[in-house]
Amino acid sequence: MLLIKQLLTRQEVSEYRAILQQARWLDGKATAMGMAAMVKQNGQADPDSADIKRLANQLLLTFGHNAQVVAAALPHRIFPPCFNRYAQGETYGFHVDAAIMRLPDNQIMRSDMSMTTFLSAPDEYVGGELVIQTPYGMQQVKLNAGDAVLYPSGSLHRVNPVTQGQRLAAITWIQSLIPDNAMRESLYELDRSIQALLQNSAVSREELDRLHHVYHNLIRQHSQV
Repeated sequence: MLLIKQLLTRQEVSEYRAILQQARWLDGKATAMGMAAMVKQNGQADPDSADIKRLANQLLLTFGHNAQVVAAALPHRIFPPCFNRYAQGETYGFHVDAAIMRLPDNQIMRSDMSMTTFLSAPDEYVGGELVIQTPYGMQQVKLNAGDAVLYPSGSLHRVNPVTQGQRLAAITWIQSLIPDNAMRESLYELDRSIQALLQNSAVSREELDRLHHVYHNLIRQHSQV
């Protein structure tokens, strides 16, 4: 589970929210599959709206230009972001995201990682925490507007009931070039070490080249394209 600070700037959050205030909201159950539909109570911005499509494409560009997202997820395919709203009394019970999803162009993708980008400030609503089951127990996530959390799609997770205010967020799913969670995490840590060493003038180019060699050959060995 990775927290990404300031994925969106304050100005971008304000622009997104201004458009979402004018959006047509649909019953979120329509986009849930199987057992998930039974525990889903929220609203989803109409994905066929031209304004919502523009926002989704804008957010996709942000993902692609964020070094932390790229390094951690190593994206192959990204589902167009969906914008959801939890009003008072709404919730999404424990569920696991669908393993296979169909993109708008009818291509099939596997969901390896899920991502929530928060668009409401924590003090604007009560409840609404994203709760994710991890090997270290249940983790509650409630971030600043513009921050995001990236986590394995196979994780059992829920959104706690909102008891006051309103929670806005964008959600998406990523098919990684590296399907194995443990290998993807190791590659991310290796990349972080390489980036840190790049800032150290005492480290020789030869050493950096050796690490780059290992990093890219591991990707070559474990990637699925």
